[in-house]
Amino acid sequence: MKDNFSIQSDRYAKYRPTYPDTLYDYLLSIVPARENAWDCGTGNGQIAQVLAESFKNVFATDISQQQIDNAVLHENIAYSVQPAEKTSFPDNFFDLITVAQAIHWFDFDAFYREVTRTGRNGGVLAVIGYGLIQINSSIDRIIAAFYRDVVGPYWDKERRYVDENYRTIPFPFQEINTPAFDNDFEWSFDHLIGYIGTWSAVKHYEKKNGSNPVDLIRDELKKSWGDTATLKGKFPILLRVARINCR
Repeated sequence: MKDNFSIQSDRYAKYRPTYPDTLYDYLLSIVPARENAWDCGTGNGQIAQVLAESFKNVFATDISQQQIDNAVLHENIAYSVQPAEKTSFPDNFFDLITVAQAIHWFDFDAFYREVTRTGRNGGVLAVIGYGLIQINSSIDRIIAAFYRDVVGPYWDKERRYVDENYRTIPFPFQEINTPAFDNDFEWSFDHLIGYIGTWSAVKHYEKKNGSNPVDLIRDELKKSWGDTATLKGKFPILLRVARINCR
């Protein structure tokens, strides 16, 4: 598993989008029990925090100590630094395993073996993510060109799985057909700039060139944004859900 997010993990916690309540309600409606959940690649713990309101125990893991250090604390969340592919959890333990905007960094085969080992029979695996931000046609055009032409060469090869809406990842489970979800938001211009700055390709560009590529589009984005304090937008949610160990 790659670690692209230890640097500026505080900014990741501040600017990355959350997920809609409707998505959590859906997952809670299909889990066999609400005893133990594992949020894998937890990052700042945003999903673990929500799961902690419904599950007796939530175990949240990441390979980044810096991400864990910036994670949201909760009395029934146990954070630990562990790779997704090999953990210390017992067999047949989890009712729900979530991995959000991270599975494309994993060793698929090794992770799925760990899911099969630690998941309870009939438990649920939820692979979650989000696509490219959508605000309005003018802003979307600028961001899409930046994504493709400016920082496009700096994306890790695994990013293609996100571009392909997670439909091309290996998924050797009994898949469940899911509803479609969007994550709606209302952000300031500074929040948008902060979010784009958390992209791993932006960080790779900065490391190689010694400058922030977001500065190349800041003025154009601001012109398209206009004078309004906030704008509404959405992220399309990527979702693959499966039953674990069903025979």
